Amino acid sequence: MLPVNDSGFMDAEDVPRDESLARLEIALLSVVFVSAAILNSALLLVLWRQRKQVTRMRVFVFHLCLADLVVAFFQVCPQLMWDITDRFVGPDLVCRLVKYLQVLGMFSSTYMIVVMTVDRYQAVCNPMVKFQRTRARLNIPVCVAWGVSLLGSLPQVFIFSQVEVAPGVFDCWAKFIQPWGLKTYVTWTTLVIFILPVITVVFCQVRICRAIQINLYQKTQQQCSVALPLPSRASGVAGMSKARVKTLKMTVVIVLAYIVCWSPFFTVQLWSAWDTDAPKETATFTILMLLASLNSCANPCIYLLFSGQFPKRLLTLLCRRQSHGKDSMHEEATLVSTLYMSAKNVSDFK
Repeated sequence: MLPVNDSGFMDAEDVPRDESLARLEIALLSVVFVSAAILNSALLLVLWRQRKQVTRMRVFVFHLCLADLVVAFFQVCPQLMWDITDRFVGPDLVCRLVKYLQVLGMFSSTYMIVVMTVDRYQAVCNPMVKFQRTRARLNIPVCVAWGVSLLGSLPQVFIFSQVEVAPGVFDCWAKFIQPWGLKTYVTWTTLVIFILPVITVVFCQVRICRAIQINLYQKTQQQCSVALPLPSRASGVAGMSKARVKTLKMTVVIVLAYIVCWSPFFTVQLWSAWDTDAPKETATFTILMLLASLNSCANPCIYLLFSGQFPKRLLTLLCRRQSHGKDSMHEEATLVSTLYMSAKNVSDFK
């Protein structure tokens, strides 16, 4: 998460926590952590085993899984342990590192969605551009996303530190210059992690829809004047392949899930930063902020939903080690065959 407090540069007010609210937060974080870790690890394993059938979309999904695992293990898990112990347990260096990794997960997950959407925009709106399929060229947008994330998270190292919140009691808190420090921090974070990425992906999606609409109109006019059937792989939507249409739909759903999950979080953060009377310690505020992490659970589910037979293959893969006996060789061959057929079903994800 992006936990901040209202402490100034020189003073810090330690507020006693609500134990019932803390238990609710621990329960929700536990469910989110376990779900995100299992779903993303399983999908990552499937994609890794099918790395020979690499496509642009699979590269993005693979790194989106990595980003969501960063969220699970370095954002949700530390926050869960922090809530259990009530105080941050560890030296100043660990405090700064944890805060850096927490925001790194937010950045990487967000900007991986951005470069994925921009890539779909290029594929639809600039179809004459020849994308070279070499690994180096394929990974340029991914490297850009990770680079922006690594650099954008650096301010956390200087903002957060181990602070004495009470005589002899230390915690990992941010220290802000009053009265504008906290407002600037939260506003800037919201701008670069939410507002600008959302504007970018919405712009790309609108342009994609517009291009498809224009292309569909042209195809319809062409069919009316010359009665020619569409290619066999066409989906009927602007003459694009079914696989490309499926990836576009999947990208739209991923973007919508991101906006739905993160909008309440950043709204609450801005409210608490700019309104001194905001009900910060209420259950509503807490739940809204925790729901943001559900995005890391939603992304692998969305990909599996749009990947046809992948859920069944995933279960087969996860359960393969439970089989023993003389038929193990045959079962392994069957597993490889089913994974291969699954790969063929989605091999056009471009």
